[in-house]
Amino acid sequence: MAPLTRRELLKKAVVLTAGSSVYLGSYAIPGPFSSGDKTRVVLIRDKDLLDGGGKIVPSVMEDMLNKALCSLYGVSSASEAWKKVAGPADVVGVKSNVWRFLPTPPELEAAIEKGLLQAGVKKENISIRDRGVLDDPVFQKATALINTRPMRTHYWSGVGSLIKNYIMFDPNPPKYHPDTCADLAKLWELPIVKNKTRLNILVMVTPLFHGSGPHHFNEEYTWPYNGIIVGTDPVAVDSVGLRIIQAKRKQFFGDDRPLNPPAKHIYLADTRHHLGTADPAKIDLVTMGWADNQLV
Repeated sequence: MAPLTRRELLKKAVVLTAGSSVYLGSYAIPGPFSSGDKTRVVLIRDKDLLDGGGKIVPSVMEDMLNKALCSLYGVSSASEAWKKVAGPADVVGVKSNVWRFLPTPPELEAAIEKGLLQAGVKKENISIRDRGVLDDPVFQKATALINTRPMRTHYWSGVGSLIKNYIMFDPNPPKYHPDTCADLAKLWELPIVKNKTRLNILVMVTPLFHGSGPHHFNEEYTWPYNGIIVGTDPVAVDSVGLRIIQAKRKQFFGDDRPLNPPAKHIYLADTRHHLGTADPAKIDLVTMGWADNQLV
């Protein structure tokens, strides 16, 4: 007998769990299931995330985030999901990114804060920032971190990704630049962050897929992908985001044009530093919502 495809296995799982699946709006939320040794990553998109003027609709962003978390944790409500991220005893630093051309969206930051408050985290125990984290009292005593930033191409590291987003936790960021930032995963061993990250959110609303120069940005090389990628493993989330960037480059340029420099820090975070999983074969990717031109 020929082995079942993944699609066929998922169909069988739906039959076996009939009556127990949870549906929120137009998104099917998978219930908990064993994925063996695979790391679960959730990609969610919504064609209505941006309004006619290209602005994020806050309610849609919040809805996407909550549904992605339900899928990630295998629960049926947003309140249950956020309680798996943090609780009343936690002090939570939300590491965002303020790059002026493509910052972490304030609509996403607001949705994160709302979720944390609903989980019982005290408002005074929440801080959302990028620069200045080393001097921030909340980050200094944080018991939990949430890591979020937009995906973009980057002059030194190939892409600016979740792994790289912790570079502001070191007072000497340039020391990570040699060899095209190959060892960015070392950031995650710093005492201020080690073993504290509860959630990673890679913003894929309008990713930047091409550029050149230290501070490159050209709106021509962005597109409305209208998504976010969430997971507990930053390497796995970055790996999925990188695949989308590479697929978009091929679609746009018509050939397999490699990133220059290559984003090798993502794969070395797995193979050299053992921070997480970069191999797509070891990632359980759950896709939700708008599927047109998904690229992965």
